[in-house]
Amino acid sequence: MQWIIKLDEGLGRLSTFCGWIACIAMILMTANVFYDVVARYLFNSVSIGMQEMEWHLYSVVFLLGIPYALRADGHVRVDVFYARWGNKAKAWVNLIGAVIFVLPFAYLIGTYGYEFALDSYKMGESSGDPGGLPHRFIIKAVIPFSAFFIATAGLGMITLALRVMSGEKSYEVEHSAGGLA
Repeated sequence: MQWIIKLDEGLGRLSTFCGWIACIAMILMTANVFYDVVARYLFNSVSIGMQEMEWHLYSVVFLLGIPYALRADGHVRVDVFYARWGNKAKAWVNLIGAVIFVLPFAYLIGTYGYEFALDSYKMGESSGDPGGLPHRFIIKAVIPFSAFFIATAGLGMITLALRVMSGEKSYEVEHSAGGLA
């Protein structure tokens, strides 16, 4: 059981790291949008590259926010029954959900995302707009990169469920105050 605890804690730190990266990207995106609005309305200046950077940063927020949301149990789910269940029933739902849905989803996204990014790299894809960002493969590479972290978050769901089933952890304690300790 000790190795499951160590693995779970390591996977939790990895998901928390993804959350920090998503948070930093959100702050940068907010600053970027602020800059774009000020530049457009006060100085009548528009930068296509900065506008494209907004959706690149949003992609990072979304793609790296998923592993954190999975670990923090902040993802969307129908809680009509789940909220009333005990810890062991919740652990079974999370364990089965991770094995049947999260891990295969991560595999598919990783496989197809890798090909998507590789094709972009081979073509030397860049923005079609003048003044747009070059090297579009960089943002497309975040897709398979995030699939790896989604898979690790799925493994983290499994290890946490095993710890809850053993009685060593509890979902109520684990997810109180809006996050993980």
